[in-house]
Amino acid sequence: MRRLDCRNCGKVKRERLDFLADNPLYTKRFAYFVGRRCRQASIADVAKELALDWHTVKALEMQYMEAQLARVGRPGPQVIGIDEIAIRKGHTYRIVVSDLRRGRPIWFGGDDRSEASMAQFYAWLGARKSVRIQLAVMDMWKPFRMATQAHAPQAAILFDKFHVMRHLGEALDTVRKSEYARLSGRDRRYIKGQKYTLLSRRENLTLDGKRALRTLLAANKRLNTAYLLKESFGQLWSYEREGWARRFFENWRASLKWQRLKPYEKFAAMIDRHWDGIAAYCRPENKVSLGFVEGLNNKIRVIQRRAYGLRDEDYLQLKILTCMLPTL
Repeated sequence: MRRLDCRNCGKVKRERLDFLADNPLYTKRFAYFVGRRCRQASIADVAKELALDWHTVKALEMQYMEAQLARVGRPGPQVIGIDEIAIRKGHTYRIVVSDLRRGRPIWFGGDDRSEASMAQFYAWLGARKSVRIQLAVMDMWKPFRMATQAHAPQAAILFDKFHVMRHLGEALDTVRKSEYARLSGRDRRYIKGQKYTLLSRRENLTLDGKRALRTLLAANKRLNTAYLLKESFGQLWSYEREGWARRFFENWRASLKWQRLKPYEKFAAMIDRHWDGIAAYCRPENKVSLGFVEGLNNKIRVIQRRAYGLRDEDYLQLKILTCMLPTL
């Protein structure tokens, strides 16, 4: 590597070599190898494997992830998914926005999950690209909806099925708790410890789980009714016309009569208030995969758990934005 005496500033400069990493002791090829290894292992494991300092491995991986983002360029999404993640204890949230057509996160930021934080995404995207958004998939959190209507009014708003079903699962769990409190003695033994047996899909249960579920539903008529209502509600997203979906919902709500399921009645009222964002899925142009946002959340939790929590927010941002990108 040649060293040059600069006539303009009088300082000694080094020749820039394209094959070197930001750390001149390593090549870009080696930095990219380290980055690929860090996609499957923690920084500490890679540092131990390659006999490198922990901070060196982190710096090389960050250079690799920045190169990944530079290759894909700035996004111009038409269908976005919006969700929040907790980055530490104490209700500290950041917003993650994904491009659902390309299947990758495109923005991580905000100070919390407020409307002002959501507006930061649209400011980063720019007015010209914001008007191209056709559909925004989100949960029923009002600040997300208000910010989208203010900065991308042409976009249809669709409420994520998984967040809606989570509310129904919470209603079912409330019924389970009330039944446990109402009963006493030996009658409680079928309910105790069966929370996740009730909330899980039947096909995901083990043989023992299915046997316990069968016993529980046979022993408690009210829980049996609540469970069947929960399982049947997912049919709402299978309709291709809003009128059919509305008829199904009205029939489902009518079946709650005389069942003494107050949490379900509250859930039905919530669905009625947010109907437009749920019925939007019936339109052919809004048929998008609703599982990506929830799958991304699971992937982010794996990243956080692997690192036992991440304090460096810039590093976490790079990890999230590149977790779905192809390797270099």
